[in-house]
Amino acid sequence: MFSMRAVVLPGLRLLLRGLAARSSAPPPQWPVRAVIADIRVLGSRGLGSYDRGRTSGAEGKGEEPEEEELLSAEPLLPTASQRVCVLHPDVKGRPGRTELTRRELQVAEAAALVQALHGWSVVRTLVVPTRVPDSRLVFGKGNFQDLTGKSGGCPDITSVFLNVERMAAPTKKELEAAWGVEVFDRFTIVLHIFRCNARTKEARLQLALAEIPLLRSTLSRRSAWPNHEGRGSRYIMGSGKSFTELRHQALKEKEAKIRRALERLRDKRSLLRRQRTQREFPIVSVVGYTNCGKTTLIKALTGEAAMRPCDQLFATLDVTAHEGLLPSRIPVLYVDTIGFLSQLPHSLIQSFSATLEDVAHSDVIMHVRDMSHPNTEQQKTSVLSTLQGLQLPSALLDSMLEVHNKVDLVPGYRSPGPGVLAVSALLGRGLDELKAALEESVLRATGRQVLTLCVQLGGPQLSWLYKEATVHQIQELPETGAAHVTVIISRAAYGRFRKLFPG
Repeated sequence: MFSMRAVVLPGLRLLLRGLAARSSAPPPQWPVRAVIADIRVLGSRGLGSYDRGRTSGAEGKGEEPEEEELLSAEPLLPTASQRVCVLHPDVKGRPGRTELTRRELQVAEAAALVQALHGWSVVRTLVVPTRVPDSRLVFGKGNFQDLTGKSGGCPDITSVFLNVERMAAPTKKELEAAWGVEVFDRFTIVLHIFRCNARTKEARLQLALAEIPLLRSTLSRRSAWPNHEGRGSRYIMGSGKSFTELRHQALKEKEAKIRRALERLRDKRSLLRRQRTQREFPIVSVVGYTNCGKTTLIKALTGEAAMRPCDQLFATLDVTAHEGLLPSRIPVLYVDTIGFLSQLPHSLIQSFSATLEDVAHSDVIMHVRDMSHPNTEQQKTSVLSTLQGLQLPSALLDSMLEVHNKVDLVPGYRSPGPGVLAVSALLGRGLDELKAALEESVLRATGRQVLTLCVQLGGPQLSWLYKEATVHQIQELPETGAAHVTVIISRAAYGRFRKLFPG
């Protein structure tokens, strides 16, 4: 489950636009020094300037200059408000109510993606049948001509969202030329939403990495323009390489820099993970389809007032950890992960692989489902498919807890059976049962055990247990000066206890 524009200097970009608008005009002559400066800057492009300053605290300060350069780029999509036509290619199959419902839900999700962008609105939706979705123009000749005629009669539409995972560069070029407006695919829309919601440096670097394929695609499309390297010589200062070849090389260097920066962050993440392991903090990864209520549920379980859930697709992009307590006072870390989405481009999943490593190293996975969504079963399939693609340990997948959220919005809801927890995170229903089930899963996954130990109240044993285990209950024995102490303790800690305090 997780389909960008080449970035050039503003002046050069305006020049290219002018060239496209006046195809009969002679190609411009670009000063060699300006072209080389543009190539150098191209290698440092990443995320838009509107995303700068979103990091706070220590992360915003002391950021390495190379990484700061990688995190500056122009917007992928127009910054002005857009009136969008959502165009859904309906691949012809077996007719029936199931197919109709599925099509309607796909269109609704596409519209929700558009509305997640500030200032963007859906003014029209079109479902057009096609038997050849992989063809150059996506639709058959007749339907394509019909769409072209309709687009000319709709001046209120400023762009089209073609609900396909990725468009090939020639397809995008031909559709925009025929319809007279910009056309975006699912990959570009989703990636731009990610940009708007990314806060941490790691998430922003991962997005910059995911941009690379689109930047290469745009370069390939522009390289088709005749003589676009400039008049007089197709090579730059005797380098033996054309302007386009040098820009591809700059993108390759940029990709290598981003991967190095992410590797440094991956090392830091591994160090933090080892520290958590040494402190024996159980980790619960909370996963689910986007906007299923993961953040709201974690807030309800932890009581963390600073969390700000948002009813919006991909409101949570950065992986965050939040401490909570289980019924026996066991401290646990809830890891809030990025929401999943059907038809999420594979390259985007790969870019976020470092972030998703936290799921693989967790003790328990909690799969949150939005039971009020009409497509909840398909969403479940998408989430499970993505988790299986991450090659997680089979024991981790087999022990996953399934949580049905928003059951208060489902009239007559019935639990499908044992192993499923029904909650309303917003209203606080079912949380006690969920915590009890989580505690049972955590104890089983981490090898912790509940023991009652007899210790002397005046000795060092009790203070050691408070430090290294979870003290659940103390029953004093006044005649002996001792107490029966019920603790939840790991096997390793219990071994240390017996070694320090034999007998």
